[in-house]
Order: sequence, then structure tokens, then C-alpha cells
Amino acid sequence: MAAELDAATGALLSVWEAARESTTSRLSSAQLRAVMVVERHDGINLRRLATLLNMLLSSASRLCDRLVAAGMLEREPGRSDRREIALHLTPEATRLLAELRRDRRQRLAAVLAGMSGEGRGALLRGLVEFDRVARAREREGGPVVELPSAPSAPSPPRSRPGDGTPAARSA
Repeated sequence: MAAELDAATGALLSVWEAARESTTSRLSSAQLRAVMVVERHDGINLRRLATLLNMLLSSASRLCDRLVAAGMLEREPGRSDRREIALHLTPEATRLLAELRRDRRQRLAAVLAGMSGEGRGALLRGLVEFDRVARAREREGGPVVELPSAPSAPSPPRSRPGDGTPAARSA
């Protein structure tokens, strides 16, 4: 199922990327993701942002430095702990996200117009459920998608003297 969904979403991702390139070309994909997470969780701290982006804290910190320099994020000292920093969108970031969504919706509408009503309804129902599950995972405290670690190769059996394996026989 995941492979079929991956193949089928290619056009959807192309629409998303075309809108991103035309409206947010000065932001990388990682920067845009960070801005969107801050939009959803206004006042988020750096540690939580790093968790939701599935990044090291130091990488998230550098990413935020670049977003502050680009005028997309503002840092505010925490109210209870001055060492903790709360992140907020700037008006420029809010405007940029609105422009991105407007462009993306126009591009999506053009494709959806060619679909049957039944197909549009099924797509919407599936994506709404997908969104619900992904947000629930995020609320549980982890990244929306946690990639499984690569399986390790099984270690070769160790031979012991006298156990009949070729290594034991040659010993």
C-alpha cells in the first residue's frame, strides 16, 4: 500500500513543489517545514521543534538562526525560564505562507476539476484521515513520521573448537 501511495502522490507532490518554488524559493524545504511547525505550535521551544522535525537540537538551532536572519522567525525569551526560547512567526512568514497556500490551492483546483465527484470525495476522506493520524502521532510527542532504523546484518555464527564448523575443523 505504501508503495502504491508513494507512486500515486507524485503528481500531488509536484503541485506542492511547483507552488513552493514560485512562492518560497528563498526557503529550503527544511526551512519551510520548520516555519509550518512554528505556525501550528506558536511559542514552541527549540527542543520540541527539533523533535517534531526529527533533527538534532544543534541542527534545529542553526536552522532557526537562518530563519531569524531571513526575517521568518522571532525568538522570545521564555516566560518561566529566560534560558528557554519561544519561537514565533513574523508577519513576513505569515504572508509568505498565505501566498503559498493560495498558489497551491489554485494549482490543486485545476487538477481536481478533471476528477469525478466520487474521486474527489474519496481523496478528501482519505487525506482527512491521514492528517488526523499524523497529528495524533505529533501530539504524542514525537515526529509525525519516525523512520525505522536500518536493520542490522545478522552476525555470522561464531565457531567454537570442536563444534563441527569449518572454522573449528581448521583450528
